[in-house]
Amino acid sequence: MARGPFSGMPSADEGAFKRLVASINPAWIEQALAATGTATLRTRRLPAEQVIWLVLGMALYRDRPIDDLVHRLDLVLPGVDDDVSVAKSAVAQARARLGDEPLRWLFEKCSTKWATESARRHAWRGLALYGVDGTTVRVPDSTANRAHFGGQDAGAKRGASGYPLARVVTLMALRSHMLLAARFGPYGSELGYAKELWSLVPANSLTIVDRGFLDAKILVPLARDGSRHWLTRAKSSTTYDFVRELAPGDELVELKVSGGARAADPSLPKTFQARAITYQRPGFAPQLLLTSMLDRKAFPAKEIIALYHERWELELGFDEVKTDMLDRQEAIRSKTPKGVAQELWAVGLAYNLVRLEMERVADEAAVPPNRVSFVMALRLIRDEWMWSSATNSPGAIPAHLRRLREDIARFILPERRQRTQPRAVKLKMSSYPRKRPAVAPRKTAK
Repeated sequence: MARGPFSGMPSADEGAFKRLVASINPAWIEQALAATGTATLRTRRLPAEQVIWLVLGMALYRDRPIDDLVHRLDLVLPGVDDDVSVAKSAVAQARARLGDEPLRWLFEKCSTKWATESARRHAWRGLALYGVDGTTVRVPDSTANRAHFGGQDAGAKRGASGYPLARVVTLMALRSHMLLAARFGPYGSELGYAKELWSLVPANSLTIVDRGFLDAKILVPLARDGSRHWLTRAKSSTTYDFVRELAPGDELVELKVSGGARAADPSLPKTFQARAITYQRPGFAPQLLLTSMLDRKAFPAKEIIALYHERWELELGFDEVKTDMLDRQEAIRSKTPKGVAQELWAVGLAYNLVRLEMERVADEAAVPPNRVSFVMALRLIRDEWMWSSATNSPGAIPAHLRRLREDIARFILPERRQRTQPRAVKLKMSSYPRKRPAVAPRKTAK
């Protein structure tokens, strides 16, 4: 790559962006293009390798037009017409030629390595901690996106949601927020997308999920080999049979598997055992946790109770993407389903790159990764990329980066405080009517 993110950066550079770039093995980009049949066959102003970095730039620089990113990030090949700007239509065509598969391949290659290693480093009693949960992302209200993604039903006579919605479900290493895997597509049930993630959960792990995933079809196969455990909260409708008491508030119970579940999966047993742990925090109603970790000595109840609340790290991760990376915009940029998929894989990869840098800062400061400010790390990477692309004095880069990083205390957040009040909506929703797609009048029978 003659120019682009690598250009103008001296070997002495110790900055975050160089480490970010170096974290993606250049051979992986070539393999992604070759594996998906999208390698550039002839010289173009904006070849496939550069388009991958462009889409990553779109994820990191929400406030900049795409053609401006091409110019500012120095993402075109040198040639006789270096001073000629790349046309907007050429950028759109380059993205369309690339498609979404190379970004998915690259995300999965990187995330498998980074998230697995990270979860192992921050394990609890030998178990790597993961979480699975879902969210929605608004996409531009184009005809193609509306037809493909659909949206939430807004209620009687009000039609669908104002924007089409993509459903996103992720498998995350909870203590570093590193994404191990993701699935997304048309708006629908989280369980359907999550179904593809369970087989990706590594051995010697604990997966923490909310009560929406309390389903024998999910949990029994997950824990079948004995090396993968699960932890969830019981529903108000959950019933079980008492087996024996392990300790006060800690019981061994037996749950029945429905006939419908067994018809769908004949390998399921009629019943399965779980551990039921009851606890109550001041100011909150009593809670009941269910888990496959039956050995009370190996897995103390008090620690399990504290662990369940780490499930909230998933929600914090979703907030980091939507609020900080996407700047709370109504929707991501792409107006076609393929473009949306390409952009979402890039957002996941860029998020992991920022999180990778945060883990390095945490190591230097000897604090857990969740004590490092996502906003500060994101700003650092954005600043360094722009600096390295725009500066005419490459020799000044190392000193500039050292100044950015020398006060590491700027990155460190206070220790997490335990929630003392139940969650509540603090901002009143607008009373103005929402703009929604028009609903065709129903024909009445004569």
